[in-house]
Amino acid sequence: MIFTIVAAFILISVVVALGIFGAKRGLKRGTMKTVFGANVGIFFGLMIVTTIILFSGFYSGASAGADATALASGNSAYGLAYLSAALSTGLATIGAGIAVAMTGSAALGAISEDQSLLGKSLIFVGLSEGIAIYGLIVSILILGYVG
Repeated sequence: MIFTIVAAFILISVVVALGIFGAKRGLKRGTMKTVFGANVGIFFGLMIVTTIILFSGFYSGASAGADATALASGNSAYGLAYLSAALSTGLATIGAGIAVAMTGSAALGAISEDQSLLGKSLIFVGLSEGIAIYGLIVSILILGYVG
């Protein structure tokens, strides 16, 4: 557990330091994208390794007997179910936000050219908002199965 906390602290420190360094140096956009991509890759890699260690039963740092009993009886599946419900909602919402940003800006440009396209463009923006609802439905189904 201490390894995870130290690694997360180091990762956050590196991300903040690189952001400050990049802002002061005025790095180009491509370089900042590379740095950001590397930080995101390291972050998700660390989270995957931490999840595997914590939910596989390999981590034996549980001091209370109830925690060790919960891990031994297979209740860690509940944790993975909650994690998957959160990921399905969060990632679907991020995807919907990106889709609404693209379709909304295109719709606004089309409406400024021809105002009769308002109804048609609102349909496409609404369809892209539906992605978030699908993620919410999936997480409700996962939580309904667990609970």
